[in-house]
Amino acid sequence: MSLLIRNIKELLQVQEPAPRYIAGAGMKQLPVLRNSYLMITDGLIREFGSMDRCPESASEIIDAGGSVVMPSFCDPHTHLVYAAGREQEFADRLQGLSYEEIAQRGGGIINSAMRLRRMPEEELYENSMLRIREIIYQGTGAVEIKSGYGLNLDSELKMLRVIRRIRESSPITVRATFLGAHAVPPEFRGNQDGYVDLIVKTMLPKVAAEGLADFVDVFCDRGFFTPNSTSRILEASSRLGLVPKVHANELDFSGGVQVAVRHKALSVDHLERSGPDEIEALQDSGTMPTLLPGASLFLGLPLPPAREMIEAGLPVAIASDFNPGSSPTGNMMLMMALASIRMSLLPEEVIHAATINAAYAMGVEDILGTITPGKKANLIITRPVSGYTFLPYAFGSDLVDQVVLNGKRVINKTPTL
Repeated sequence: MSLLIRNIKELLQVQEPAPRYIAGAGMKQLPVLRNSYLMITDGLIREFGSMDRCPESASEIIDAGGSVVMPSFCDPHTHLVYAAGREQEFADRLQGLSYEEIAQRGGGIINSAMRLRRMPEEELYENSMLRIREIIYQGTGAVEIKSGYGLNLDSELKMLRVIRRIRESSPITVRATFLGAHAVPPEFRGNQDGYVDLIVKTMLPKVAAEGLADFVDVFCDRGFFTPNSTSRILEASSRLGLVPKVHANELDFSGGVQVAVRHKALSVDHLERSGPDEIEALQDSGTMPTLLPGASLFLGLPLPPAREMIEAGLPVAIASDFNPGSSPTGNMMLMMALASIRMSLLPEEVIHAATINAAYAMGVEDILGTITPGKKANLIITRPVSGYTFLPYAFGSDLVDQVVLNGKRVINKTPTL
């Protein structure tokens, strides 16, 4: 089975060989091949080149005249398996309550956990698949999904089984993260150490034994888990072969960045409260700073110092943080626009942040994130546009016309008469 995409206006992220990620000043440079073609065979990218040497035949041919073709988005931080929205809390915040005040009243993560515990697994899967179909429609081809709305053994395992089923039943590439340390559940209120004991001694071994997670994450921040508790969990996860990730510095200068780097976390996410010490800690660490512009916007949080990070030579990735409480959208095209508009990232930088750097942040940079022979053919074909700089500029428009996953066209929005 072969697929030929021809008459491509701009083919983005042509990298041969492909880097693991792009950092610092390199993020301003985007490899673009104009007036080009792309050949796919058996679900993998086979070759690309200029139209003057385009092959004449294939099993299927798409004419992309006037369009940009690029790697599909990788979204390395989501919580899209959840039972219900939290729109009432949104209304409460509009009336002046803070995110932390809502959490203290039993809202926030605890609200989601109580609802999820009651929802049957099949219903949770069906609800989550609606969101999976939505993000594929918007151009996402790989997604990391966290647990963390169960906060007890049975419900955390239920979430992870749903994530595994999504991986098995959907064309999207899925990575699973165990986030039992998302919040301290009501039954352990005032006893964080006791809950950490449960995670380390019972939850983590069960998750590892059943092969339900690729990563382990901890919410290391004020009012959630301390650096010491975070270290205990990450040490235990590493012994079991599970790769660390960390939520850090969303609400305060929590020390979470330094803990993440010390434990060789693949990524450290949020970073709204970050400064020179955090940037220094991330230097040459291999830990990807992952920014969540949707959460910053929705909660009115300070912006992470994205520009300072890049100027210091760091890479950055962006993710949607798709969840019911602080970023109820998985639209990565919108995240690119927000990163440009609010964090002053250039179009080239946000494209790197949403493709190859995001792929690194979820451990799939070897198979996704660039247009490289041998990688999975997960692609976006845009509507006809003036060029790639139009993508973050036109922040309210649906610019994704077609989506190819595993070499097969799964979305085609082009109307037929």
